[in-house]
Amino acid sequence: MIHKSTLLGTLAYTLVAFPLAVIWHVVLFEDKYHSFGYFEGEPNFALGLLTIIIQGYILSLLYSYVKFKGQGIIRGLKYALIIGIFFWSSHVLAFVAKQVVDNSLSFVVMESFYLLIQFGAYGLLIGKIYGRGTEHNA
Repeated sequence: MIHKSTLLGTLAYTLVAFPLAVIWHVVLFEDKYHSFGYFEGEPNFALGLLTIIIQGYILSLLYSYVKFKGQGIIRGLKYALIIGIFFWSSHVLAFVAKQVVDNSLSFVVMESFYLLIQFGAYGLLIGKIYGRGTEHNA
């Protein structure tokens, strides 16, 4: 059951994160992200997809080992909140810390909202995938 749930979680993360990343960063706000210095040249979509698949697998595998109170979606959202904050600090804050970003507040707000959508959707899905029948205590 854990293997099937891990694979379904990987698929869920990939189907949420990859299209959202492309639409958000390359379609809707491409000029804005170029002005932030987020892209230098063209993005490598194949490598981006591979990265997201790896992230999805690791996050979905780890989910089975994390013990939060609650069931189903609530537990998934708690997990996604913790993981999302980690990604936010290592992705958003680290980017602003490593280089000069024009209008860094705008970058932080945009990326924070993007990650909120990504991990909110993933939290709902991973909680649903692992099901309501298993209660975990923290």
